[in-house]
Amino acid sequence: MRSREKRLYAQGTMSDAERERLGKLNVELDRCWDLLRQRRALREYGRNPDEADVRPASIVENYRG
Repeated sequence: MRSREKRLYAQGTMSDAERERLGKLNVELDRCWDLLRQRRALREYGRNPDEADVRPASIVENYRG
């Protein structure tokens, strides 16, 4: 995912389709980071990190924290 993002940025100008794809990649990446943070928090407090769930983009993208 990261290499595709870098490739799109390196092109300079992007088509609407490429810009949309980059936006989707960023959302997917945010969801992955959110899951990782959840797992770390659960582990830190002695709970099973497998209890973490991938949250919908609508939640992750509206998170302010």
